[in-house]
Amino acid sequence: MTEARAQFADLVNRVAYTGEPVKLTRRGRVMAALVSPEDLELLEAVRAQRADLQVGGTVPPGQPSRPAERPQQQPPMRIAAEYRPPGFSR
Repeated sequence: MTEARAQFADLVNRVAYTGEPVKLTRRGRVMAALVSPEDLELLEAVRAQRADLQVGGTVPPGQPSRPAERPQQQPPMRIAAEYRPPGFSR
């Protein structure tokens, strides 16, 4: 997390320009991830479909019987960035 904080802009740029997800870890445990907008859309669609299945009465094994409450959706952040690979200079 400390390294990610110091290199946050570069990590965001890497995800934005390559689509490669970045896992953020603390003491070797994944705490969060940076993913491309396309991957985020896919994840949200999968979650929505799973919630729809739960509401319909069919609950996949190992899943809670009620979907978790969803927070209000906020508009996406707009970031102007340029990807600069390590060693890049102008």
